[in-house]
Amino acid sequence: MKFRPSLTQMIFAGMGIGLIVGWFFPGAGVALRPLSIVFIRLIKSLIAPLIFATLVAGIAGHGNLKQVGRMGAKALIYFEIVTTLALVIGLVAVNLVRPGVGVNLQAVSHVQEFAGKEQTFAEVVTHIVPQSVIQAMAEGEVLQIVVFAVLFGIALALLPEGKRSVMLSFCDSLAETMFRMTGIVMKYAPIGVGAAIAVTVGHRGLSVLVNLALLILTLYGALAAFLLLVLLPVAMIAGVPVRRFIAAVKEPAMIAFSTTSSEAGLPLAFENMEAFGVPRRIVAFVLPTGYSFNLDGSTLYLSLAAIFVAQAAGIEMPLGTQVLMMVTLMLTSKGVAGVPRASLVILAGTLASFGLPLEGVAVILGVDEILDMGRTAVNLVGNCLATAVVARWEGVTFKQQGPVIAEG
Repeated sequence: MKFRPSLTQMIFAGMGIGLIVGWFFPGAGVALRPLSIVFIRLIKSLIAPLIFATLVAGIAGHGNLKQVGRMGAKALIYFEIVTTLALVIGLVAVNLVRPGVGVNLQAVSHVQEFAGKEQTFAEVVTHIVPQSVIQAMAEGEVLQIVVFAVLFGIALALLPEGKRSVMLSFCDSLAETMFRMTGIVMKYAPIGVGAAIAVTVGHRGLSVLVNLALLILTLYGALAAFLLLVLLPVAMIAGVPVRRFIAAVKEPAMIAFSTTSSEAGLPLAFENMEAFGVPRRIVAFVLPTGYSFNLDGSTLYLSLAAIFVAQAAGIEMPLGTQVLMMVTLMLTSKGVAGVPRASLVILAGTLASFGLPLEGVAVILGVDEILDMGRTAVNLVGNCLATAVVARWEGVTFKQQGPVIAEG
């Protein structure tokens, strides 16, 4: 049988070649920068249509807003609270450990660009509303695209079925096309990542590997803190039997961790949560919806990675700007769960909006597989817990012998 390396193996190979070139031939490594710029430009070209299509399809697809009803409102409130806490933990962890300090990614030019983006609160509020969505897409104003897409999606959801279905079908097709295009662009990733690593090592030497190792440790430490400080107390407060819950999610979480695919663990998670005692109607709504709106691991990773890039560029971001970036990440990350490397596109779009160097994305991609394992497993555990919490809110009482539905 002919051996065909996976994309991950090819990215690692590209990273290794980039390390060798940058270490032994620093001049040649720096000269490879155009190859990394091509990769970054390709990623940037995906951002606007991907965010617009996924957000509109996500909102209008759950689109009969009346049908979502009480259970949907409870689930969405829970999702937003928990993902906000995930963002905060990622933000605290990356500011405490500061894994990006010392990488020096084109710091001077981007510091100047960033300084030009300082705005008052009033300017920030007015700036997030686009005067032209075409202009917002052309200039990479991600938050403006999000605002337009959310309004567009709500308006589409309010249309009669016959008129809504045409545009919804278009947005679904556009989203699927952009996912496929992301896959095509990622085939160039080994070259782009290798070139980015070569440029970085050519400038800084092998010390960049220390920063990447520290980034990995910071993420896994933050994910562990999130599990212990957020999900465990939530389970205990909601009255979810913790030991039985761990037993129910253990196998699907391991599948998600080892395959870096939320979808790989989803069928078993669905089956186990039903066996755990969550009614099928709740699992069938909350679990799929959670994969659009409750990406705990991914949102934590995005907040951590974004500030890592700022640190790598030598940029000290004010707390207010960091919070605005977190809001942007929380909004733009909706609807792209399970799409390989889609978080990379979201991260790139947010970095571009805040004047941060996109070379950092290519550097992070070298270890993204390791980072992806942890965040994918936490995504699955978080969504399974969401089904149990919503079930409790709907009157399900978990007993040792199964669930009991409270009367009334």
